[in-house]
Amino acid sequence: MAASDSGVVLFAKAISRLLGWTYFLCWSGSFYPQPISNWKRKSTLGLAIDFPTLNVLGFISYTISTAAFLYSPTIQSQYAFRHPESPETTVRFNDFLFAAHGALLCIIIYSQFFPRIWGFKVGARQKASQAILGIFWGCILGILIVALVVQTQGKDGGYDASGWAWVDVIYALGYAKLATVVIKYIPQAYVNYKRKSTVGWSIYPMLLDFAGAIFSMGQLIIDSSLQNSWEGVTGNPVKFGLGNISILFDIIFICQHYILYRVPAKDEEDQEQEDDERERLLAQRIY
Repeated sequence: MAASDSGVVLFAKAISRLLGWTYFLCWSGSFYPQPISNWKRKSTLGLAIDFPTLNVLGFISYTISTAAFLYSPTIQSQYAFRHPESPETTVRFNDFLFAAHGALLCIIIYSQFFPRIWGFKVGARQKASQAILGIFWGCILGILIVALVVQTQGKDGGYDASGWAWVDVIYALGYAKLATVVIKYIPQAYVNYKRKSTVGWSIYPMLLDFAGAIFSMGQLIIDSSLQNSWEGVTGNPVKFGLGNISILFDIIFICQHYILYRVPAKDEEDQEQEDDERERLLAQRIY
């Protein structure tokens, strides 16, 4: 390799590391505005509980997935067998650190919906909707089914990558994370639409999320180009999907906050009281 080519590679790797830690700071920082806002207001009004419910599952799954790709020789060898053109995974330490940090913060945000713990004011709906709970448990069931198939149908107990293998369980965890990302934004977008307001819901996580998604995608593209193969992208579908889906929903939320609902239709507590009364009447009709 010529000296100039070597210099380009070293520069690209340095840019990749810079983008990786920049996206880590942006995405990690995006977890703080909402719980701080809840704490200052002593209330979770305006935040859909569906969002943190799916986030807890998603980030725990992502933490296990990234840890396996980084620290499990079995998973690394099975990944290399499945991707011979680029046997080194594009999962980086900043991916794992982001996932673990995110899981912790998501648990804290979810706990703020329990008045016995924080004493915050919460809405009438103190648990996720049936649809969200169905997706939550469906993801867990799907992961367990894949693990059972690997254990019973995999070659050499799942250690032979030519058949069902333990790397498939790790992929299932990653896809569970991806599924929660696709779905978790929808309830919050609907709550903002229904209330015609974003009061009580912080826009700052979305701004940081948008920036982080751009940097994350940039790192993934550079890492794949260094391997001279797009298998670095196809072999890390979770990171690729996270970036694209986040950008799409961040744009929706930014439009809601800065364009559609700049002036709230009603006061936050008045709107919440109306929502509580509507849900109470609906519950009476059902039961």
